[in-house]
Amino acid sequence: MKLYYYPGACSLAPHIVAREAGVAFTLEKVDLANRTTETGASFTAINPKGYVPALGLQDGSVLTEASAIVQYLADSQPGTDLAPAHGTIERYRLLEWLGFISTEIHKGFGPLWNPATPDAVKAAAKERLASRFAYLDEKLGQHPFLTGSKFTVADAYLFTVVNWTNFHGIDISSFPNLQAFQARVASRPSVQQALEAEGLVKKAA
Repeated sequence: MKLYYYPGACSLAPHIVAREAGVAFTLEKVDLANRTTETGASFTAINPKGYVPALGLQDGSVLTEASAIVQYLADSQPGTDLAPAHGTIERYRLLEWLGFISTEIHKGFGPLWNPATPDAVKAAAKERLASRFAYLDEKLGQHPFLTGSKFTVADAYLFTVVNWTNFHGIDISSFPNLQAFQARVASRPSVQQALEAEGLVKKAA
């Protein structure tokens, strides 16, 4: 399998999950501005949507959307417990979290990435994110990970998008449980490996 990614983008979530699951995969960086990959391939031809992540499968097809890819990777290695079994209430709880992260956190950052967004709109976006962070802070005060005591694909996705606060100067110190969650996930070997591979942290000596 091949994961098409951009450093620190939402593609970091499946990158982390692939390493957690022990999946054999390769990485190919995408220049999102020019829509080309590091090997010179047209990324638009690979994923007409034009954004990462995209996962090239062994049959030659391509899977897109972070929430779908992380589940696919987890289900490919069921012994890892990265996602509960299909048909269980626990799986639907996972889907509930993935939906929340995708629509309320991931998309919530949208206005902040666009330099043309008016300051008032950016301020409103940050305020809305803060309300969502407060909800997460409350939930993460009850257990170490979103669904309980076990790390799942939802935690990889949440870590990835909350990490964007560092790019936008958003202080999350008023949400200590969320801040502790970020540190807890960041300390996982798979996460450190993914961050190093994407050039987001220096490789340990």
